[in-house]
Amino acid sequence: MAVCRSTTAISLSRNPNFSTTNPKPSLSFLSPPSLKLPSILPSFKPLTSQSPPDQRLSIPRATAADSATPTTTSTTFFHGHCYVVGDNIDTDQIIPAEYLTLVPSKPDEYEKLGSYALIGLPATYKTRFIEANQTKTKYSIVIGGENFGCGSSREHAPVALGAAGVAAVVAESYARIFFRNSVATGEIYPLESEVRICEECKTGDLITIELMERRLE
Repeated sequence: MAVCRSTTAISLSRNPNFSTTNPKPSLSFLSPPSLKLPSILPSFKPLTSQSPPDQRLSIPRATAADSATPTTTSTTFFHGHCYVVGDNIDTDQIIPAEYLTLVPSKPDEYEKLGSYALIGLPATYKTRFIEANQTKTKYSIVIGGENFGCGSSREHAPVALGAAGVAAVVAESYARIFFRNSVATGEIYPLESEVRICEECKTGDLITIELMERRLE
């Protein structure tokens, strides 16, 4: 099974969207890429060491049935297969406007919304994000390039990814409103990297994101 690894030396840069109290110094050659964490972190259910190696992160969703009994804790890492996209993935590619009539607060429509995640990608993406007749993806981590989530400010975009089973997105940069919607909804965990991980990984690679060490390997 393919595992994504980077061989690029990088450092953290200052970004108002992220905490920069103690910037990490440059990493040496062959170090995995370092990630910038959002300063306002949503809470997720962690994976444990007993979890199967390719298990997707299970993220509790805000539904009428369980909203009164919060049980989330902070996660320390994500582990799963990745789906790789390029630059300028806009919200219409993430979830086309024709599906915005679906109401995420309704469990059946929430699931249906997830089944259409990334359906707007062009035909150049040969591998489907969600297989035909399925409602969930097997890719729990999305790897993107620059300006991920650009376009209209639809909150359905991060919700659709989360409903499909995505736990985290790693991109070089985000459209500001998409980033804030991701944090506000708690559906996905948005992370930035200064290297083009989308050129170092390929769809289907198995990767691990260590949040405390700000590392992807």
